[in-house]
Amino acid sequence: MLTTLALAGYRSLRELIVPLGPLNVITGANGSGKSSVYRALRLLALTARGGVIPSLAREGGLQSTLWAGPERFSRAMLEGTAPVQGTRRHEPVSLRLGFSGDTFGYAIDLGLAVPGESEFALDPVIKRECIWSGPVLRPSALLVERHGATLRCRGHAGDWQTLPSSLASFDSMMSEFSDPLSAPEMLTLRQQIRSWRFYDHFRTDEDAPARQPQIGTHTPVLSDDGADLAAALQTIREIGDHRALDAAIDDAFPGSRIVIHNHAGRFEVTMQQHGLLRALSATELSDGTLRYLLLVAALLTPRPPALLVLNEPETSLHPDLLPALARLIIQAAAHAQVIVVSHAARLIAALERSSESHAIVLEKELGATRIANAGSLDLPAWKWPAR
Repeated sequence: MLTTLALAGYRSLRELIVPLGPLNVITGANGSGKSSVYRALRLLALTARGGVIPSLAREGGLQSTLWAGPERFSRAMLEGTAPVQGTRRHEPVSLRLGFSGDTFGYAIDLGLAVPGESEFALDPVIKRECIWSGPVLRPSALLVERHGATLRCRGHAGDWQTLPSSLASFDSMMSEFSDPLSAPEMLTLRQQIRSWRFYDHFRTDEDAPARQPQIGTHTPVLSDDGADLAAALQTIREIGDHRALDAAIDDAFPGSRIVIHNHAGRFEVTMQQHGLLRALSATELSDGTLRYLLLVAALLTPRPPALLVLNEPETSLHPDLLPALARLIIQAAAHAQVIVVSHAARLIAALERSSESHAIVLEKELGATRIANAGSLDLPAWKWPAR
């Protein structure tokens, strides 16, 4: 389980250190930085799949995603007695992402390329990557580190070994290096990160893939777009917790049940509702009903991930469905660490009834996202690797 999420230099996230528990609810007013936290988490996940640099390029390059305010705020700026203005830089321009848990920690530091070196000016350069043991980076806990193109790891005797791998400036060591003998920690962490799942705004329009019959195959993990909804629900019924599936449907729609029709190998979702003489096909379901079924398939997966992140799952749902969704999320948090990004008061209130729930309320001060009442929280220790 992750215990700390650290983000710096990304959009409004000038420097944000977030404590995490089994079930985390990130909330705040519009524009407080919730979406930036979600995007930064997705960037962290992409380090293990080789997608962090292309993703930043699609956002306009590093220059478009960097924190746009001053490196530091003076006391007068914070007190409002002086205007916010640029100051002399003491540190290099960087976008830094990291996390830690009881077992391992990881951080990546991205910076600007040297002007004129390459035509790929939108590509940031990976300056530093580190893996360490335990929750806080210390010299004695460092296991694997990358300086520019050089990669080295700590041997069994505690000595450092330079690995025969020359990394490109745009390649993360998490995706490009694989050696179970010299760096087993990297393989362990890579598999953990690759198991993370993100679900964000499923399509529910009339042409949405989830409404169309699809070829059915065992689907223990719902796809990002929900196209394999029918197969995922049938997989839960056959190899997952079918009682929890039936209970989740009845909880939200009393007297209803889901039936998966198999048309010569193509699966289709139908719902039998109390009082109706025939089942409703997926094309007849409301946007909210279909979205709830998609969330059921994601949360009741027979193969829980290390981390499950839901971005505004309340979208299109009637407020009366939110307590049922909250109970489903709490149930999922017993098998996977869950982060929910939401501004739906009813959903948040229902989730906070869980003893495992951890609320993280974001707010802005001078354009920078921070945790509200951070002074009263027991914030975790964090140290960024130096360049």
